[in-house]
Amino acid sequence: MDAIRDIEVVVFDVLGTLVDEPSGLRGAIREAVPASDEAHVDELLALWQRYGEGQQQRIGRGDRAYANTSVIDAEAAQLVAARAGFTDLPTVARLATAGQRLPAWDDSLAGIEQLSRHFPVLGLSNAAHTALLRLNTHAGLRWHQAVSAEAVHAYKPAPEVYQLAVDTAGCAPDRVLMVAAHAWDLRGAQAKGMRTAYVHRPIGDPPTSRDTFDWRFDGLRELVTVLMAT
Repeated sequence: MDAIRDIEVVVFDVLGTLVDEPSGLRGAIREAVPASDEAHVDELLALWQRYGEGQQQRIGRGDRAYANTSVIDAEAAQLVAARAGFTDLPTVARLATAGQRLPAWDDSLAGIEQLSRHFPVLGLSNAAHTALLRLNTHAGLRWHQAVSAEAVHAYKPAPEVYQLAVDTAGCAPDRVLMVAAHAWDLRGAQAKGMRTAYVHRPIGDPPTSRDTFDWRFDGLRELVTVLMAT
């Protein structure tokens, strides 16, 4: 626990860690195609997710020039509309902004609020600047600062995104704690020398037996209890 006492800044992943991204996207798709059954909505959600993840990976490999999440989400919305068979432009446009209307997990708001009394608390997200601003407002997330990977034209787990967080924190990497529900995200932070804490979420990417993250928590309340005890 001595290492906990060395933490100066806490950095949170947003999508999946503090907000329930699949639930929000599913709700927006259901709104766009209200006559669809749950199986069809799940199919459309999977299409959206595969496309978004695939485009971010293409950008990471250098196969596509950088495009922010607002652009990629608009493309995903067009794909969903084509698959579902609707062409109403206002409906497609609203669906394209679904990523700005994601619900927070039950413990997210209180957890951030409690930690922010004792630590600088940052959000670090792949979401575009404008999308992140609106998402924070919709979900009720209150940061000291929200940082978008758009600033470095990259997507996590690219090392420059974590360097952006360290530079924003203004202290040594080993005094910055990265909190995420995705093992792949924490591996990227760990490679830049940041401390790491995995928080379990139903839709996250759990650690494997080979991962050596500093801490693992069942939820945000447990993480807050440990940090606040220092």
